[in-house]
Amino acid sequence: FSQNNDICLVYLKDSLALNKISPGVRTTTFYYHGTPKKAKRAPWDGGLVWNKDSIGRPFIATACQGLGASVWWPCKDHQSDEPDNGVTISIIVPDTLSAVCNGRLESVKSYGDSLKIWSWKVVNPINTYGITMNIGKYVSWKDTLQGEGGVLDLEYWVLDYNVDKAKNQFSQVKDMLRSHEYWFGKYPFYEDGYKVIETPFLGMEHQSGIAYGNKFENGYLGKDFSKTGIGLNWDYIIVHESGHEWYGNNITSSDIADMWIHEGFTSYSEVLFIEYYYGKKAGQEYCKGIRSRIKNDRPIIGFYGVNKEGSVDMYFKGSNLINIIRNTINDDSWFRLMLRRMNNTFYHQTVTTQDIEDYISEESGIDFSKVFDQYLRTTNIPTLEYAVSKNKKEFCFRWKNVVTGFNLPIILHLPETEITIDAKENWKHIEMPMNNFEDVFAPIVEKSYYIKLKQVKSKL
Repeated sequence: FSQNNDICLVYLKDSLALNKISPGVRTTTFYYHGTPKKAKRAPWDGGLVWNKDSIGRPFIATACQGLGASVWWPCKDHQSDEPDNGVTISIIVPDTLSAVCNGRLESVKSYGDSLKIWSWKVVNPINTYGITMNIGKYVSWKDTLQGEGGVLDLEYWVLDYNVDKAKNQFSQVKDMLRSHEYWFGKYPFYEDGYKVIETPFLGMEHQSGIAYGNKFENGYLGKDFSKTGIGLNWDYIIVHESGHEWYGNNITSSDIADMWIHEGFTSYSEVLFIEYYYGKKAGQEYCKGIRSRIKNDRPIIGFYGVNKEGSVDMYFKGSNLINIIRNTINDDSWFRLMLRRMNNTFYHQTVTTQDIEDYISEESGIDFSKVFDQYLRTTNIPTLEYAVSKNKKEFCFRWKNVVTGFNLPIILHLPETEITIDAKENWKHIEMPMNNFEDVFAPIVEKSYYIKLKQVKSKL
């Protein structure tokens, strides 16, 4: 062993001996100890959350996305590699407390005079940052959902004094699962079940054990990101963090630089949830509303190979990017089928952004490569300049502030017809579709597309 601060490198005495070992599984046991890093602001600046509940009892949890699971247990700490056969997690706690982790509870055994060992088993592949430990004075109850994959076992773990509030709030879980399975296909981890676990921080997508700290109220801590009021009809953490079971846990980006795959699609699961229960108009209003949160401070895709994520715009801008793709495909049934096939094609896999970009272009039959370049790799908002001829008979348009070759057809659903504004970087002209087109054009576009519109004077 050679040590450098907190890094320990292990060298085999005779590496050539590896060539003489027959193939198979080998087991190595590591003994380690220490004090894991305390989270500064979980889940954003994570680590171990050493907390107390409202009456002073230990309330402990883990939140280590970005920082990495190696902050609290030794592992190959990279998203590109997941244990194929899951994990077994055993936690020793005082016998007055419970230890809740991912997967299914295998056993609770006494250990000495006043301790217990809680052992949990995950059988599916799992990203290491999604492995979790939660300790507190928990009470649990069970339920089931008849889902696309059969009977899905549901469990809820909350602090003893929050049971009544939790049972009322968590009644939303089944509605959420029905919507998510409708859009994305069957829940990816039937074998491990589904759990919601109360935590001393806001939330996290821990696989098969969603962390919940939204104070048992709708919205995001009582707020609506869209400022439409629609976001107050449902619990943001239940819908969003559970959406990560499909995007983040089932489909995992190989590099954290591509985390938009997790957050963009999962943020769009909110739009789809709204649409499933309140209609497409409400979903589109919410999607438009969250644009006000977009910063355009830096590209959505981060730097590769250095554990560096991109802009927080991966959430709201990512959601609007997927909405643009959907509206360009212009076939909601096919769009839904594409999402379901995506979760089947990349089932329990790690992927790159190129995998997802190529998949969407191939499945849709539309080359979205320049659209991805624009929204993922630049901070520029496409600007559609337009003008009306002096005789009011022609409508003119072109793209500005776009990557070379940008190609995004704008599809407009008018009362009696449908037209496509197939703009390029040079001016194009079409006959005026209808008498009052100049008045209805901008409002229709702004409902569905995250672009800028600029009317200019026509020289025609």
